[in-house]
Amino acid sequence: MTDMSDSLAIITVVYRNYDVLKDFFATLELQSFRNFRVYVADLSPEPKDYAYPDYAVSIKGENHGYAFGVNIAMEQAIKDGHTNFCVINSDIVFSNSFVVNSLKTLEHHPKDIIGGKIYYAKGYEYHKDRYTEEQKGHVLWFAGGSIDWDNVFTKHIGVDEVDTGQFNTPKEVDFITGCLMLYTKQVYNLVGAWDPSYFLYYEDTDFCVRASKKGVKLIYEPSIVISHKNAQSTDGSGSDLHVKYQTKNRVTFGLKYAPLRTKFHLLKNALTEAFHK
Repeated sequence: MTDMSDSLAIITVVYRNYDVLKDFFATLELQSFRNFRVYVADLSPEPKDYAYPDYAVSIKGENHGYAFGVNIAMEQAIKDGHTNFCVINSDIVFSNSFVVNSLKTLEHHPKDIIGGKIYYAKGYEYHKDRYTEEQKGHVLWFAGGSIDWDNVFTKHIGVDEVDTGQFNTPKEVDFITGCLMLYTKQVYNLVGAWDPSYFLYYEDTDFCVRASKKGVKLIYEPSIVISHKNAQSTDGSGSDLHVKYQTKNRVTFGLKYAPLRTKFHLLKNALTEAFHK
């Protein structure tokens, strides 16, 4: 078997929306360093015979959620001998130095989980009328994550800000988004697989909290850059699907990890909402 220890296994999940893969693969073709392989977990009910490039592998599976897709693709990547992993959304655009900067960072942080600087893809900004044409494409979606444990809200640091270099310093954060998460087999062996019970949303934060409890650091590294077509794989930001799982899994996550006082309020609010439906 070819030695995969110095290559990057790029793991993504697709559900019906194959259109997002066009820019995904087009920008991978422009990478300055080509030592990578892509693993696509296709959870579509009727998988399309998509023309994947020769460096991509499609793994078919039933739709048991994003974490399930990540897990089956990860298992295949490990079987193939990979030790460096990048879990990433399919609705993204890569910067040209993405692969080389990812591998360089993992080499220096083999015991940590790494996240990068994520922009809204140009034209996909949430507040479209707020920015000039020159600013679009430079609006931040994620520059590290923080967790408000009193209310169980996860916050993207820098979200909706125009990037002027204010987040160009690596730092330790509370969580890394599953839109872009890098780690080694050493971390995988310590933390394990993602929890598929979440189906959509908060599975990444759950993974990060589990990792933190085992002493793994969560590092924001601004040299690793992508752009995100926000929530295009889940019918768009604010869709019924988006809101449903964000709401449900915030409660699930909070009841699992939040302080006791916060758990009480989460449960009380959830029961009140259920009663009034």
